[in-house]
Amino acid sequence: RSAIEPIIGHLKTDGHLGRCYLKGRAGDAANVILSAVGHNFRRILAWIRELLCLFLIQLWRTRACPAPLNSAS
Repeated sequence: RSAIEPIIGHLKTDGHLGRCYLKGRAGDAANVILSAVGHNFRRILAWIRELLCLFLIQLWRTRACPAPLNSAS
């Protein structure tokens, strides 16, 4: 529970998790699910962004400093 409370607080302030006045309890349930999906999607995008940066850095290093070729003699 102590690990979940900060995430719920974050979703309430930044993730627009609040009361949905359109459909009553069903709207509240849908709002919770959609807020959680948005939170997880942001985390996945951050992970993909970091992975892409690491890949591009490695590619840049490989292109900038190619390894010397050994002669076949």
